[in-house]
Amino acid sequence: MVRRVASSDALQVRFWGTRGSTCASGPQFVEFGSHTPCVEVRCGERLFILDAGTGLSALGMELGQTAPEKIDILLSHLHLDHISGLPFFKPALLAKERVIRTYCGHLEGESAMEPLGRLFAPPLFPVRLGQLPARFEYHGFRAGEPITFDDGTRIETHLLNHPGGATGYRLSHSGRSVCYISDVEHSDPWPDPDLAAFVRDTDLMIFDGMFSDAEYSYCRGWGHSTWQKGVELSKAAGVKALAIFHLYPGHDDAFLKNAEAEMQAVMPTAFMARERQSLTFEPVNEELETDCSEPALAQAGQD
Repeated sequence: MVRRVASSDALQVRFWGTRGSTCASGPQFVEFGSHTPCVEVRCGERLFILDAGTGLSALGMELGQTAPEKIDILLSHLHLDHISGLPFFKPALLAKERVIRTYCGHLEGESAMEPLGRLFAPPLFPVRLGQLPARFEYHGFRAGEPITFDDGTRIETHLLNHPGGATGYRLSHSGRSVCYISDVEHSDPWPDPDLAAFVRDTDLMIFDGMFSDAEYSYCRGWGHSTWQKGVELSKAAGVKALAIFHLYPGHDDAFLKNAEAEMQAVMPTAFMARERQSLTFEPVNEELETDCSEPALAQAGQD
């Protein structure tokens, strides 16, 4: 049993990009947003950024001069929709003293420096990341190994089933946790026991639900999953809340609201992630047993 604690030392999550593969555009794509993957996670005051899709630009505009001197970006993998925001990240333009550290776990221990250097360079791109005022650092690890940062923060990682590999992350703070599972294709049988163990009892799982069950049969092997499989994994692993993410850019607001209603009929704490949606998980004290019937999260709406 746990007790909710009145404290500002919370675990906070905010979605800045929720689409997968490419951006969505048009009046029918307003509620759920248009940008590709980027999620802000605050462990108290400590900032982590999950993926650097086009949503990173909007996050950078929000941070501006208030961005910390060291910024950690955890990359799930290096497909274009997850990295294309890097040159447009405003804090990289505002201070020579700023260090932006990228972490990449699906290249057998190698960092993202070489592939990002090839992409963000002529003739594909006019400016190299090394030409920006901030200094970029590139860190490689093997997915499945924990990452320990210089301030002692530890983040768990997991190798995901995706073409070329991808990395899932589990961030924990003050008795709360969030798991970021994008991009992943469900296995057969499902749920995968290792992945279920990785996400077990987390307060929030952000899960790749790009396709519907009907669409998936045509997209098998592309490295993505469905909201139905996200619910199955959540129920098997005791996940408290589920955010379906990496939304297909052809699914408009009407489609996603209908799918969300279907999903919530079987898992009321599940939802389709919306751009700029924020969630706060207050710290817990596991030593005191009290009624824990309160919701696991406090949720704020979009701007």
